[in-house]
Amino acid sequence: MKLRRGLACLLLALGPRLSGAVSAASAPAAAPLPPTTIESGALELFSTEKETTFTYSRGVRITATNLVLTCDHLVVIARRTGDPAALVGRQEKLKSLVASGNVRLVQDDREATADRAEVFPDDDRVILTGNPVVRSVKDGWEQRGPRMELLRGERRAVIRGEGTERPRTVLPPLKDLGYDKLPERRPAPANAPALPGSPAPTAPAPR
Repeated sequence: MKLRRGLACLLLALGPRLSGAVSAASAPAAAPLPPTTIESGALELFSTEKETTFTYSRGVRITATNLVLTCDHLVVIARRTGDPAALVGRQEKLKSLVASGNVRLVQDDREATADRAEVFPDDDRVILTGNPVVRSVKDGWEQRGPRMELLRGERRAVIRGEGTERPRTVLPPLKDLGYDKLPERRPAPANAPALPGSPAPTAPAPR
């Protein structure tokens, strides 16, 4: 089953740096990439003539190139070809991937968490809902919002508020720019030449 593009789309949730990592991982390399594996406590398959639905439950874990995704429940729909009477057939393309329940995606120092993650590879689109949070420990930023729509092909993210919930961005501390402070005046050295127009120094009065 071809999950790599779906996972690459989901990696946009972790920010621009990972988008570059995905491109590098997708490029031809001397060493073959490791296979993507899905482990779970239970798996059910259902096929039609055009699609196969894989339903994973009970501690789902996806391991791919430098990536780990865990959740409670995962539904993968793949388009199929080959013998229509076969249970699985040949999986040609991933149609959608929906992870739900304690969703956590980790790659390097970045992670994304949510109650639900929907991936649509054909549209290069990811939707995160249910208290989604995207953070980078190394870079010190965090993004929250009730709903995040990530458009990989456009390199764009749309985060909308719902009710009283509003998008919230946490960035590293900014230094005090001091725009409201006057520059500190330092006394001139005793032997410094006088500026043009400056009054001549007066000698102290005799005692």
